Order: sequence, then C-alpha cells, then structure tokens
Amino acid sequence: MTQSPYIFDATIDNFQQKVMDASATTPILVDVWADWCAPCKQLMPILQKLAEEYQGNFQLAKVNADQQQELTASLGVRSLPTVILVKNGQAVDGFNSALPESEVRKILEKHVEAPAEDPYENAHALWEAGDVDGALALLTELNQKDPDNLDVLIDLAQLKAEQGDLDTAEQVLASLPPEEKLQHKAKQLAARVKFLRQSGALPPVADLEARLADNPKDPEALHQLALHKVLQEQNAEAMDLLIRLMQADGAYKDGVAKTTLVELFEKLGNNNPDVRAYRRRLYTLMH
Repeated sequence: MTQSPYIFDATIDNFQQKVMDASATTPILVDVWADWCAPCKQLMPILQKLAEEYQGNFQLAKVNADQQQELTASLGVRSLPTVILVKNGQAVDGFNSALPESEVRKILEKHVEAPAEDPYENAHALWEAGDVDGALALLTELNQKDPDNLDVLIDLAQLKAEQGDLDTAEQVLASLPPEEKLQHKAKQLAARVKFLRQSGALPPVADLEARLADNPKDPEALHQLALHKVLQEQNAEAMDLLIRLMQADGAYKDGVAKTTLVELFEKLGNNNPDVRAYRRRLYTLMH
C-alpha cells in the first residue's frame, strides 16, 4: 500500500478508534479488498488518487479481507470489492463494484467537503482559457508569497514574454541558478523568448507563402515562415520548413535551420512525437 497520511490499514483492533470514532470529525471511506480480486486492484488506484486529491477531507481505510476475516464478516461483506463510507459512526453510502472515477467522485461529493483549489492549477486553467491577465494576477500573488518557487517564476516570465515584455523574461532567465537553466521549463522559455525576439520584423504569413509559391527554395521565406509557425505552436509545420531550408541552403545564415531545429527540439522535449520524427529526418539529412 502506498505511504500516505490519508490512507491506513484498518484491522479488527483499530477499527473502532480509527474508523467509527474518527468518523465523527472526518468521513472514512472503508475499502474491503483482497489480493486475488481483480476489480479490487482496478479500483484501488482510483481511491488512493482521490484520497491524495482531497488532502485529508476524508481518510481511506484499507481492509484486507483475507487477513481480517472477522472484521470483514462483521461489516456484512458479501462480495469484493466492497466500499463503505462512514460518517458520524454510521454507514451513509457505499458500493460493491469497480466503479469508474467519475462515479466515485459523485458519491464523495454528496458527503465529503470538496478539496481546496490549487491556485497554481487555477492559474494554468485561466492561461489555457485565454485569460492571461487573470493567470498573471494569480501567479504574481503566488510569487510574492513564495519567491523561491522557480516553477511559478518561470511561468510568470513566460506570460510576460507572451505580452511582449521580453526584457523581463530575459532578466528572469538570467537570474536562475545555473542548474535550473538546464531544466526543461527554463530551456522552453529561453527558446520561446528567442523566437519572439526574431519575430519582431517578420513579413506577413501571406507574403511569405506567396514568395514560396514562386520559389519553393527561397531560404529567407522558408526561415521566416518557420518562425511564424513556431509562434503559432504549429511545430510540425515549422520543423518541415526548417528541413526544407536545410535541403535548399544548409549554409543559410551560418546554418540557422539546424540551430533552430535543435532549439525547437529542446523547447518541446524528447518525448514529443514530432521531435522524434524530425530528429530522425535531421539525422538522415546530415548523414
């Protein structure tokens, strides 16, 4: 069983104190399970995840049916898994199958106080929804409370960069400890700032596409359109244009196509499927 302050093993000896008595102040979710029970093993990680998410608003009591046969019988368990929600010393809800997470949540919501919202997650939700000002306000507040939280600091710099304040973003990058500059988030930010700097004087996309229609090997148009695609998060298209630039003129601007590709690989990370595909194409092209 995973070590957690919100999860414990219930036995015949501690059940009265840790479940029945404790449920007067904190709801207890009793999970009766066994090693041989496949649905039990399917349900177990869901219950453990929710216990962690609720951060103590309920406790998860694990009852091993094989080891605690007397307790299991006293609970009237007839099948496994059996889950009982105990509140104020009474069984108030429960189920006896491997429910999906959404259904378990519905049961908990009826009896258990919702977990406190994470302001960092809220900031990212606002960011993803396009509310940059709201995300910036939350992250600024978090940064004031905990200036040493580098994740918050880098996110703040990223938002500043997106708003055009590249100087602040670069100052944040420069202030990071040397080992932190090597982390993926910091590399992503550095690449993003560089691409934003380069985008300042880019011609419109339509003009670049028209130039490439006339001359598909126009190196400047390939490079500039690739930068546009990066800023639009159309990364596969950007990589394709950079490969085309290497094929058309690999020496253009001291090999900027290869340099930009490598920066883009670092920005997205090695697990990105486009990175894996275009890294292979780059290797093939170079060899």
